[in-house]
Amino acid sequence: MPGHANGQSERRFDVIIVGAGISGINAAYRVQDQLPGFSYAILEARPDHGGTWDLFKYPGIRSDSDLFTFGFAFNPWHHSNPIAEGSAIKSYIGETARKYGIDKHILYKHKLTSADWSNEEHVWNLSVDADGEDKRYTARFVIFGTGYYNYTEPLQATIPGLDNFTGQVIHPQFWPEDLDYTGKKIVIIGSGATAITLLPNLAEKAARVTMLQRSPTYILSLPNRSANRWLSYILPSAAYQRLQRAVWIITTRIFFLFCQRFPTFSRWILKKNVSRQLPKHIQYDPHFAPRYNPWDQRLCVCPDGDFFKSLRAGKADVKTDTIKTVTKKGITLNSGETLDADIIITATGLQLQLAGGATLSVGGQKYEPGAKYMWNGVMLQDLPNASFIIGYTNASWTLGSDATAQFVTRLLKTLEERKLIAATPRLKPAEQEGLEERPLLNLNSTYVTVAQRVLPRAGNKGPWQPRDHYHKDIKFALKGDVNEGMEFVQGPSLRLRPKQS
Repeated sequence: MPGHANGQSERRFDVIIVGAGISGINAAYRVQDQLPGFSYAILEARPDHGGTWDLFKYPGIRSDSDLFTFGFAFNPWHHSNPIAEGSAIKSYIGETARKYGIDKHILYKHKLTSADWSNEEHVWNLSVDADGEDKRYTARFVIFGTGYYNYTEPLQATIPGLDNFTGQVIHPQFWPEDLDYTGKKIVIIGSGATAITLLPNLAEKAARVTMLQRSPTYILSLPNRSANRWLSYILPSAAYQRLQRAVWIITTRIFFLFCQRFPTFSRWILKKNVSRQLPKHIQYDPHFAPRYNPWDQRLCVCPDGDFFKSLRAGKADVKTDTIKTVTKKGITLNSGETLDADIIITATGLQLQLAGGATLSVGGQKYEPGAKYMWNGVMLQDLPNASFIIGYTNASWTLGSDATAQFVTRLLKTLEERKLIAATPRLKPAEQEGLEERPLLNLNSTYVTVAQRVLPRAGNKGPWQPRDHYHKDIKFALKGDVNEGMEFVQGPSLRLRPKQS
């Protein structure tokens, strides 16, 4: 493709994207579409594309956001089901990469281990483990599309006596593909989206599945089909897809704001939605009555009520209690009840990290993201020419991902037009004195609160405020002030390699 180098022979790029998941593929499209003269490559640690959707293999793995907004704006999800399984999402990502020639720029089994910014050359020097071989890459700008999950180590939960168990213990992040759970008694520890997804899928073959939770979460059942499908017969395909995407963006935002503004009424609505689907022997309280308000933690989506169908079928159950100890054959609860188990699944959360675990440094000095503020949700304080893609907690991840990618391409255009070669967010000491710290992610989920030390900070004012919502962020990405809180460096040429014809 014109303007783009063969990643197998070249190791100097204008832009390097880390990660070939949905964020990385989206960023790649924006780069090649809006910066056609820039060379780029995608470094992917795994042997295949897809990121999260290639890593997680547990039964029923699916999105908890609708694909009309979670999908690519430039290549919309064209199926009628808003909630899709992981394999379908991975296929969709791969099809998109091939359709736009992005797949030719992906370097698989290339894991970024460290990245150092050179203050003299104004470039990133990247150390990469290329399937066991140490390689060096150079880039003017790096886009980290690695998300914030640790792919190699899950969040460790303290479960008393777990070593006593003689059955199989599984974390969903490392699901054995050959696991046969037919006729087995299974206990899932956890109450988040993973547990809600696992229970109905495991119940199809297992003898019994019990979800053991310390505290419940909000579950929202939705029909897994588009409500306005009839419009597809009237409108042109492209217009229908744009309308469908806009409707989901707006309605999701309105629902979130409604829950925040009227938490008591929202609780009542969600309670009614759940109560009418429960079997008579399972009570709403305590099993489905969370102690927090809606959207203090992310809501779990249940397509077509499959979770509740399993409960009504009698092959699945929910227990709300704490663990006294794990025994050889099951779990003893503090209430005195015992749960027999052949398999225990620890769906206790994911561990968060930035940059895929790579070590970052500036001029040879180690850089600690957890000690820095995030600039407009896209770049980090004192870190030149680097962007981190972080999506939303109350809307589809890809909306935030695309806002970031669109800002980056505009920033690079601006740098080239002004004959600049580096941009670094800076927080002046006088500004920092009056800056009150805010959480980067507006959730109080355990996996978020325990990761505060590794996540960047957000502030209460200026360009350091946390992200709010898509319409505000895309407006900033396309027209916002790139100068506030930013320091620039002049140079002869932004691009490392001459434009190819």
